[in-house]
Amino acid sequence: MADYRALEALLTRIDGAGYGAYKRLQGTWAFPDFTLHVEHVQGDPFAAPSRLRVSVPQEVARFPADLFSNKPRRIALEDFLVRKLAMEIPRCTKGSRGSGHSGEFSVVDFGQCILPRTAVAVSEEKVEAVISCGLPAAGRRILGRQAREMLLSELPELVRRALFYRNLDPQAVRRHVECGEDAEALRAQLYERDLVAFVAEGAILPRASGVSDRPLRTGAIPFVPPESLAVTLERPNGGPIRGMGIPTGVTLIVGGGYHGKSTLLSALAQGVYNHIPGDGREYVVTRREAVVIRAEDGRFVCGVDISPFISNLPNGTDTHRFTSQNASGSTSQAANIIEALEVGAKVLLVDEDTSATNFMIRDERMQALVSKDKEPITPFIDRVRQLYQELGVSTVLVMGGSGDYFEVADTVIMMDAYRPRDVTEEAKRIARKLGHPRKQEGGERFGHFLPRVVDLASIQPRTRKGRLKVQGSRMALRLGNYTIDLSRVHQFAEVGQVRAVGYLLAWLAEQGHKLGTDGPVGEVLSALERKLEEEGLVSFLPARYGDLAQPRRFEIAIALNRLRTLRLRDGSL
Repeated sequence: MADYRALEALLTRIDGAGYGAYKRLQGTWAFPDFTLHVEHVQGDPFAAPSRLRVSVPQEVARFPADLFSNKPRRIALEDFLVRKLAMEIPRCTKGSRGSGHSGEFSVVDFGQCILPRTAVAVSEEKVEAVISCGLPAAGRRILGRQAREMLLSELPELVRRALFYRNLDPQAVRRHVECGEDAEALRAQLYERDLVAFVAEGAILPRASGVSDRPLRTGAIPFVPPESLAVTLERPNGGPIRGMGIPTGVTLIVGGGYHGKSTLLSALAQGVYNHIPGDGREYVVTRREAVVIRAEDGRFVCGVDISPFISNLPNGTDTHRFTSQNASGSTSQAANIIEALEVGAKVLLVDEDTSATNFMIRDERMQALVSKDKEPITPFIDRVRQLYQELGVSTVLVMGGSGDYFEVADTVIMMDAYRPRDVTEEAKRIARKLGHPRKQEGGERFGHFLPRVVDLASIQPRTRKGRLKVQGSRMALRLGNYTIDLSRVHQFAEVGQVRAVGYLLAWLAEQGHKLGTDGPVGEVLSALERKLEEEGLVSFLPARYGDLAQPRRFEIAIALNRLRTLRLRDGSL
């Protein structure tokens, strides 16, 4: 292994040479207190940046072992170090110099969630970080002096300031680690206490704006649980914490417009992830198996059994294997529910504002005018209790326009100026007083739906030239020659998860047989998730990329189901 002095000599020799000479940097270089791996060198200053991996032995980094003694702690520590790297880059590097993105260091983009990422890895032996670097050039001529400054001065300073424990604030590190562990412990107690979610007293739910996930700093009202729903859970580090527990079953969130209904539901949707200290939602936790359900006019649907909700279509379409290139609001929402159920969803989060009205309710007057034999849709109101009673699937539903749901709800929470009230008894009393309940439609049971077996080869992650191609943004995933529209999907916390889904789908297409199952899609994705938990995201990648974050199996399924090349293995579609 060559050392940093050989790297300095090489950069001096190639100063002024064509940009391609930078390829000679690829390899491993020893520094006094860390090792630099140059794993990818960009082709020109305008291409995607070069990829560096630094490895610091634990005898140098010296992180106390208790900070990564279990999985929640290790993930939180790695998250802290990613954020520290991002914070230190502008402090100890000069930034842009030369053409394109020359001279810039960067790490993965991140939000408010604590997620397993590929950017930093901590173990008993070492601390590793993947850093992007724009190697400097003027036009396409190497700027050797600037490159020496970047790699031999700025990079070592960045590594020492961000990855050496002695240079960190120990209280901040421990607070971050303990926050992640506490949230994980709270989530585990939801199952023991028969709850689907917990919202801590004092939580700040509103966000700074519609395009920011940061907490609202001015005018935000701290969350106060209603006494009838108040529970106290235990944290291994922070001790007892009081808040509102949302029970299993059917829960309505009601109230006037702009009173906080959707804000609460959004916090619950993001509560499947842990959050950083100071986010305001760090102790808002939801069961991991919670999935947001909405209508998606125009989405692709492949062979989904939507018959529990829609049957006897006038054109004779078989809804046991429903396929559409351009689904309607009601058929897309029905498909979204069944697709979530088949991969293990146990909590459905639904907002009437993003739902198809005819899918949610058929009131008494409409039932009188349009008889059931002329209406193929069995509305959600007639299935929501069956989902819970037969399948153990709870629903949390924001509803501001139909009191008919009072009949089927177990819990009714009214948001009043961002303050929750338990109005369950009042809602039930109103339902009894007004009487005239609507007729139940669709039968007494939810019944079974047909499982799908997906042809993984239909994923097609390679381009027509045979090259694997994954490009992710918050709104879309480009996989091979096809784009998956994710513009109406709400539980991707970071763009790194979108990119990761692309690589996981590519792995399924080409190596999915290694999972040992070729059964229904739910079994395949459960096996994939187990392998992810055991081996980590890096084991699925063609190279050590640093810009990915681990998704749940539900987001993998969401992307898979919207891929328009998707086919079922039986060849019938």
